[in-house]
Amino acid sequence: MRITPLLAAAAFVLAAPAAAHEHEHHHSIEDILAMESRADDAARDQYRHPAETLAFFQVEPTMRVAEYGPGGGWYTRVLLPYVAPQGAYMALQRDTGAREEGAATWAEQFMAAATENGMAAMGNVSAFESDEIPADVAGTVDRVLVFRSIHGLMNGNAADAELRAIRTLLADDGMVGVVQHRAPEDASYEAARGSRGYMRQSDVIRLFELHGFELVETSEVNANPSDTADWEGGVWTLPPTLRYGDQDRARYEAIGETDRMTLLFRKRD
Repeated sequence: MRITPLLAAAAFVLAAPAAAHEHEHHHSIEDILAMESRADDAARDQYRHPAETLAFFQVEPTMRVAEYGPGGGWYTRVLLPYVAPQGAYMALQRDTGAREEGAATWAEQFMAAATENGMAAMGNVSAFESDEIPADVAGTVDRVLVFRSIHGLMNGNAADAELRAIRTLLADDGMVGVVQHRAPEDASYEAARGSRGYMRQSDVIRLFELHGFELVETSEVNANPSDTADWEGGVWTLPPTLRYGDQDRARYEAIGETDRMTLLFRKRD
């Protein structure tokens, strides 16, 4: 269904309603992560390592940064106050398709959500779909960050178009940071094709290479060797989704979130 991105924008509003007063000036990553409004989000820091991940992606507060598929806004609430005051934050989503006449676009819903909770007032904030990249934005973005979304692009047969759009956005020296649920290299096709959320790291690297990128570096900052990555219920078996509810809940919570690759790419001539 195509409504998920619109619902995600609403979730973004509800997630941090009291945060606006904390973002009146530029803050360091450490300041942002320590904000009281992140009390719920902070529980995920031990698995997602936002400070270390953004440092690996070489994200600076003066950069123009696009977040692909912001979803419920967990990383948005870190990135936007970090880069918007001195650089620019852009929310990027794949084409959400046709909508009812008069209905708000995904970009409009995102901006309305960001305005309602005060985050749009932090600085340079914008949102657009990948088939509507503004002409003055193309070729100017320093970083595009893609968190746990590559499997969705593969499942939706959208990877080719979306990676081309991402390349169009990037400045000549721009880079793409990717965090993705990781399957073992010897995993079967069925286990690693993305339908369960997991993909082989070598396949993701090859996918980017086919679309005009070259690998700069890899990191194990988001690795989790306790994740066997062979769950019948896929990545959603583990936290934070816990798709089976209380069934084996303690076991899954002890494992934590999924094993994840962390990759940095640059545009190739």
